[in-house]
Amino acid sequence: IIAELSGNHNHDYNKALKLIDAAAEAGADAVKLQTFKPEEHTIDCDNEYFQVKVNDAWKGDTLYSLYKKVYTPWEWQPKLKKYAESKGLVCFSAPGHPSAVDFLEKLRMPLYKVASFEIVDPELLTLLGKTRKPVIISRGMASIEDIRFAVQTLKKAGCPSVAVLHCVSSYPASLEQMNLRTIPDIAKRFKVVAGLS
Repeated sequence: IIAELSGNHNHDYNKALKLIDAAAEAGADAVKLQTFKPEEHTIDCDNEYFQVKVNDAWKGDTLYSLYKKVYTPWEWQPKLKKYAESKGLVCFSAPGHPSAVDFLEKLRMPLYKVASFEIVDPELLTLLGKTRKPVIISRGMASIEDIRFAVQTLKKAGCPSVAVLHCVSSYPASLEQMNLRTIPDIAKRFKVVAGLS
């Protein structure tokens, strides 16, 4: 069971620590960070193509302003990892850009996560595979071909093991959208560990 820290800290470091405490108290095995910078995901633009339209909570935000709100400051991450480990949790991250991999390698992350948006990024996948650490993929919006590409790219680069998590990129996802029968199909089709994100 992996607890998602993500941007739930609302840029309050003490709240981030409390969320790690809550994950440990709830019996989670691990906590996952996200490592990206807003400018690596999008540009600071407010025209209609960069407006968030999918969630009432984010309406009125641009993609850039949303990423600015939810990213975890990089200077926090070494301390958050150490704190999580002191609570008995495995701490790892989802790098959102190749530049994050070097940073996370210096922190000696034990494994990595790839968000569905990034599973078609051959540079990122190759860098992660070359770390020779396990990688978890969220399938989200990915097609079968996208998943196959990601698994093959990671393994070809040296990744020892890949897990693929069924995930519905709708927040919150309705029960009608879940289709949990996808989980055993993922395991069989790609010969990987499968789960739910």
